[in-house]
Amino acid sequence: MSKLLTPEQLETELRTIGAERYHNLHPFHKMLHSGGMSKKQVQAWALNRYFYQCSIPRKDLALMANMEDKAMREEWRQRYFDHDGIGEDEGGIERWLKLTTALGLDRNYVISTAGILAGTRFAVEAYIHFVRDKPLLEGIASSLTEMFAPKIHEERISGMLASYDFVDESMVGYFRERLTQAPRDVNFALAYVKKEAKTVPEQQAVLNALRFKTDVLWSQLDALYLAYVSPGMIPPGAYDPDA
Repeated sequence: MSKLLTPEQLETELRTIGAERYHNLHPFHKMLHSGGMSKKQVQAWALNRYFYQCSIPRKDLALMANMEDKAMREEWRQRYFDHDGIGEDEGGIERWLKLTTALGLDRNYVISTAGILAGTRFAVEAYIHFVRDKPLLEGIASSLTEMFAPKIHEERISGMLASYDFVDESMVGYFRERLTQAPRDVNFALAYVKKEAKTVPEQQAVLNALRFKTDVLWSQLDALYLAYVSPGMIPPGAYDPDA
């Protein structure tokens, strides 16, 4: 970049990144949503994705630690509650555990994360470190993959319900909740980024932060594809559905 973008132009560039790089384009997800996977492969996906889900509150707390403004922390903490739960709301992590349990995975085994792929762990931890160590503007920008999330959740709900006889309505509660939660989160984060990215270097950093986050999501699916689709190279210690 050599020229400062208007806030609207910056948003357009951010949305272009999603159109080109979001993980709904990954072959693994295309298989998952179209019914091209066995139950064992869906189990492996749900098990590994749990580590991402249960790490989101850690990411949000790391980001909030960089917020000096109380009002911002109050705004952002709803994201934490959405996943960890509060009051009568069980939270997204618990809803994900209902999915893994319904798929036949032992709850304690899932929570232990003992069987996840190394690629999953490395990608998720890299995301937490990024949010913790980078300037607040970049940390918030990295969350903007939520702009593209409702579409993938809609595809997942309809595709998995239609394609797998082992998936029913009780198993897609997490995704239905995110259809309303994600757009709410985006409204604040996108407005903040468009307002606070005031220089060319800041705008470039914002775009790179979103690219980084798409890489985090894509690399998790790379690891799953290599282990459970082709060439089927399951690392030592990782979940082996046929063991």
